Amino acid sequence: MPETLLVTGASGQLGRLALDHLATLHRGPIVAGTRDPAKLADLAARGIEARRLDFDDAASLAEGFRGIDRALIVSTDALDRPGRRLAQHRAAVEAAARAGVRHLLYTSMPNPEPGSPVVFAADHHGTEEAIRATGLPHTILRVSWYQENLLASLPGILASGVWASAAGEGRVAYVARQDAARAAAAALAAGGEGRQTLDVTGPAGWSVAELAALVTRIFGRPVQVAAVEDAALATGLASHGVPPFLVPVLVSFDRNTREGRMPAPTGVVARLTGAAPRTLEAFLESRKGALAAAA
Repeated sequence: MPETLLVTGASGQLGRLALDHLATLHRGPIVAGTRDPAKLADLAARGIEARRLDFDDAASLAEGFRGIDRALIVSTDALDRPGRRLAQHRAAVEAAARAGVRHLLYTSMPNPEPGSPVVFAADHHGTEEAIRATGLPHTILRVSWYQENLLASLPGILASGVWASAAGEGRVAYVARQDAARAAAAALAAGGEGRQTLDVTGPAGWSVAELAALVTRIFGRPVQVAAVEDAALATGLASHGVPPFLVPVLVSFDRNTREGRMPAPTGVVARLTGAAPRTLEAFLESRKGALAAAA
């Protein structure tokens, strides 16, 4: 009998991309989990079942994982109060184990071990530990920061010509969200009985200085790096209208990079999918017109 595969968070950006790619890889039953199945009404025509799966609702978790052989748990965005996301993830992991899921996959973050300065690292570390505690075969995908994350800050950087950063000489191997989704779908479709933790990265690591030089070359506008301390970065972000809850998150990202906690580039995307990941140069070229217009 073909195995039944589940993708949670299937109406979110990463989840939907992973689901769409999974449909090209797996010929057996596929289930899309979401808090609001109405958002996935189009899937019925493709033979994909949409189930209500709410990480805050124990009954929906029990039903959502029923009959599932392998499940990809996409991390939620519940950062409204400390501890909520970890509680959600633990509830999902426990429900999956009780339902008899045979292989768990999870989208984590880079290097979330204790000591990470990233403000939400404990959510991912705790989830990884919960998965390991089940004793089930599992695949933990530690996904690097998305190339798409740069879209929020680049218009302002291009307009001002200044890239304020507290990241020092640290490097980030930014990965395309599409590549992270393809890797997750491929790992889910492949299955396996092992227990592995994989760093999902783009093909090259970039310092802020190198990024500024790349942006200068592609957009034809000079961008200089202004090295600042964490406190000054926080003040600058707040003055530019960044929401208060997001300021410490962004500052923690720079500190994390400065301390060398981001993974070096890996070949995981190519190994899982058979295709090289998108380069940062190609990403910026693809968004050149829109970013230049917004600057």
